[in-house]
Amino acid sequence: MSAWIATDDGLTLAIRVTPRGGRDTLGAGTPDHFAARLAAAPVDGRANIALLALVAATFGVARRDVALVGGATARLKRVRITGDVTTLAKTAATLYAPAP
Repeated sequence: MSAWIATDDGLTLAIRVTPRGGRDTLGAGTPDHFAARLAAAPVDGRANIALLALVAATFGVARRDVALVGGATARLKRVRITGDVTTLAKTAATLYAPAP
């Protein structure tokens, strides 16, 4: 699986999560997944909630447009973002762009 896959109404992302990572960040991981560090602990779904909020903020969409579709208890998760495919894909590609 690629780090992201375009669908008819958005993107599906593969994200490897590191809970208790100090601060919330989302960036390039491997070609197969994004990498997210979350300050939240993986207790009572707090890390999942923090991940969805981080993805929504990073991609500039409302929280209601982001859903966890796989990996609720695993480090590797699948997240669905609903919105304009072109805009979302540009944001995803920007996360993988090399730093100047």
